[in-house]
Amino acid sequence: MSDVVTAVPLLDLKAQYRPMRDEIRVAIDEVCDSQYFILGPKVTEFEANIAEYCGTSDAIGVSSGSDALLISLMALGIGPGDGVLTTPYTFFATVGAIVRLGAIPIFVDIDPVSFNIDPEKVRNLMQLSDIKFPNMEIKAIVPVHLYGQSADMDPIMELAKDFGLKVIEDAAQAIGVEYPSASGAKRVGSMGDAGCFSFFPSKNLGGFGDGGIVTTNDSELAVKIRQLRNHGSEPKYYHKLVGGNFRLDALQAAVLDIKLRYLEGWHADRRANADIYEKLFEGTAVKTPVAVNKNAGLTDYHIYNQFIVRVPNRDAVKQALLDANIGCDIYYPVPLHLQECFADLGYVMGDFPMSEAAAAETMALPIYPELTETMQKYVADTLIKAVS
Repeated sequence: MSDVVTAVPLLDLKAQYRPMRDEIRVAIDEVCDSQYFILGPKVTEFEANIAEYCGTSDAIGVSSGSDALLISLMALGIGPGDGVLTTPYTFFATVGAIVRLGAIPIFVDIDPVSFNIDPEKVRNLMQLSDIKFPNMEIKAIVPVHLYGQSADMDPIMELAKDFGLKVIEDAAQAIGVEYPSASGAKRVGSMGDAGCFSFFPSKNLGGFGDGGIVTTNDSELAVKIRQLRNHGSEPKYYHKLVGGNFRLDALQAAVLDIKLRYLEGWHADRRANADIYEKLFEGTAVKTPVAVNKNAGLTDYHIYNQFIVRVPNRDAVKQALLDANIGCDIYYPVPLHLQECFADLGYVMGDFPMSEAAAAETMALPIYPELTETMQKYVADTLIKAVS
């Protein structure tokens, strides 16, 4: 069998599925035989396992990562005219959930090393908030744990306390990631008021469709989120709140519970692949991502949901990889403050230079666990040639 590589996909979910196919089919059959498709024991069991994994008292399964953000903001009382701090360099859902509730996103630029929101810039803005936003109550902050490593949460939690902000962690790309808090290592989703996760198929823990979960250590908040995900009803047909249909399907929970058993191994494989890339790109014009907590004594300091590199002439380089049948993508080509649908917020090019530079210079390479070293060498050789 030839070991010559001529194509590498950005992600290969078929390769992930094959070794666990029988386990997953058994779990799916159990749900089908029970005919219990909406919530139920499979969802309850999965919620308990996620709560234990994330180090929280509660986890509430919901219909998607986007709905996890939306329902968390709803449960925390965020509504029309309220200010919510977040980053412009993230997936659309982070800000879409804020705007859907009539709240107003207030953008803060990123740290160019981690790509996560810069806590110092948040504090500087809040110190001037009475002048910059005289008629607005800023109620919350949504830090995003982008690409698979934690935002700097200790200073974020400190400023949240100082300014009376709710904290909703967008951990859609970071399940299992640890943060070296001064009070001890913590997993993302366990530090804020709520943690929001996505089980979109491309995530490290991905389902067979949409799904998400909210984690929290606030038992009262957990009760409210459970009510909101089912049209605000408790018991059935008695509605305490106006919620929505944000329920996690039992089939998704069953699949995800099987995959959860493999997650730590997949994280380790992604880190090993990142280390290989580091060596292959050493001394070249390719700037590899920095794992800011790598030497903090943590296991899951980074889970590499994406492996993001900075390259010169990014668009031409991307095309060279595509021409060589190498999967790659741009996360994200247009920062949210420059999106057409948010034009009424009044932001312009130059307002957030670190986010704009990241959008112009970065691209994602294949990093999934099933990559071979030969495949990675083909990716690296092609990329190095393209930037030379």
